[in-house]
Amino acid sequence: MGRYRPPAPPKSPYITAFGYRRLEEEERALWLRRRDVTKALSAAAAEGDRSENAEYIYRKKKLRGIDWRIRYLQKRLPSLKIVDQGPTNPQQVFFAAWVTLEDSTGEASRYRIVGPDEIDFEAGYISMDSPLARALMKKNLDDEIEVNTPGGKDIYWITKIEYL
Repeated sequence: MGRYRPPAPPKSPYITAFGYRRLEEEERALWLRRRDVTKALSAAAAEGDRSENAEYIYRKKKLRGIDWRIRYLQKRLPSLKIVDQGPTNPQQVFFAAWVTLEDSTGEASRYRIVGPDEIDFEAGYISMDSPLARALMKKNLDDEIEVNTPGGKDIYWITKIEYL
């Protein structure tokens, strides 16, 4: 029996201008890194027997990973739609909003709603496709939202909405 996995649902095509520039820079950096890995792969291949050459096997695996990411970026970048304008109603939560939430214990957390290609949990960037972001969309200041999580339902209150 094979390990068939159904295709993932398509990601939202939206991205901020900063996120788009960052992906373009990543693609350029990958091409430069690919050049170095290819040189190292050629040197490892010249050493002889490739079946037991750990350096050769490692470089092939590294090159495969770089090529996969370049291919992904080459397909994804043209399909992205850059959102660089603020919403008509800045009192509601839309794409690229910074939202401060308060949970039932009084703990505050701040998130920015971005496209799925920009997710960065350390910076507080969450995908617009995530359950939390979907629950936040088109909500107003002081609204209560309910989010279904694997641990149960979480309740949050919107304490601040800002667009930078």
